[in-house]
Amino acid sequence: MDDQNVIKVLIVDDHHVVREGISAILKIVEDIEVLGEAKDGQEAIEQARALLPDVVLIDISMPLMDGVAATRAIKREHPHMGVVALTMYEEEQYIYDMIRAGATGYLLKNTDSSELTTAIRAIYRGESMINPSVASKILSEFSQLSAGKGRNVRVDHDLTDREMSVIRLLAEGKTNKEIANALDLSEKTVKNHVRNIFHKLHAYDRTHAAMLALRKGLIALDELDVTPYDASES
Repeated sequence: MDDQNVIKVLIVDDHHVVREGISAILKIVEDIEVLGEAKDGQEAIEQARALLPDVVLIDISMPLMDGVAATRAIKREHPHMGVVALTMYEEEQYIYDMIRAGATGYLLKNTDSSELTTAIRAIYRGESMINPSVASKILSEFSQLSAGKGRNVRVDHDLTDREMSVIRLLAEGKTNKEIANALDLSEKTVKNHVRNIFHKLHAYDRTHAAMLALRKGLIALDELDVTPYDASES
């Protein structure tokens, strides 16, 4: 396969057996290449700088520097590099900290191999990939904020009607292809709309754009086709 079509990945985890296992899974995937591994956050920053991977898979709890601090540093140096948390933690605080740091994906370590490779490809395309149970917790947080403040007041914005339609579907976790099918547009047109939305909202990825749209009241949780997380079910 042409090197230009191969997704280069850096694996960061403080457990050698975990790094070895993920590497073994990815090495048999034709369009993914494991560039290297790192055992802590500080080494992750150094390896990201030296190897310039497309996607970094990173754990949260690690010695010397945790995944949150490492992600923040990596995104500061390489804003377009995809960073995916691959962790055992699904507590809200870990999720919010990683997303605020710039992670474009959040997966749990019980994710199967096909979901992992799908996520890597999605992140490489500039999309977000968040474990469903994790995504519902994020939406639940916005629901609670809205309940505490009353219904969000709509603010002035310069998004077009079409961009508003796109941001609603984007907030539901739809891919560019799914948005294109829903709105009868080409994927290229949807990609342009998403790029314009990022620029107008000053968002760095799809998850951030959705959060900003919810926070600003451009869209409301009850408008979205999602199922909020119910803490009583966990």
